[in-house]
Amino acid sequence: MAFFTKSEARAAARSSTTAHVLDSARILNESKNSAKDTDEFDIFLSHSVIDSDLVLGIKNMLVNLGNRVYVDWQDDPHLERTKVSPETAAILRKRMRQSKSLLYLATEAASSSKWMPWELGYFDGLTNGAVAIMPLMDNASDTFGGQEYLGLYPKVTKDTYAGGIQQHVFVEGFGRWTTLDNFNTGTPSWKKYSN
Repeated sequence: MAFFTKSEARAAARSSTTAHVLDSARILNESKNSAKDTDEFDIFLSHSVIDSDLVLGIKNMLVNLGNRVYVDWQDDPHLERTKVSPETAAILRKRMRQSKSLLYLATEAASSSKWMPWELGYFDGLTNGAVAIMPLMDNASDTFGGQEYLGLYPKVTKDTYAGGIQQHVFVEGFGRWTTLDNFNTGTPSWKKYSN
């Protein structure tokens, strides 16, 4: 088991830049496309706006795995995230209802976010368990601690199946695991670790 790293996320963000180098926030802003009420998302990516380069990279990695990922800056560019308002909350609630799962991008900046704990709690209550924490570490083998309440949720990891050579993304915790693809159905089937 290993966690995703900040350097992997930044490399994935760099791979999406064009020949003339653009910063991550600008790339996200240039690709804005307002979400529609009929859109469905596999993943609502809960993140801190401070982590724009990491968010871009993680979104690219998740999209490359075949997921439709909601990032508010891209999908609802008119939102004012710097202020907590009923209007912004209503749109975020709507987008969470349009999403099958929520990944909480756990970084140092996440602990100062006004929106992330609210998104986590709302989505957990809405879906009864389609929430996972995606720690971004300096090293893949680092131990994740995070804020105490994050220990209530499974973590996104990467690993290979026994005897396999292809890397897969998993959601695991509490003696059970599933693939990210299965988790993103909104009603995952969990497997227990064998002793």
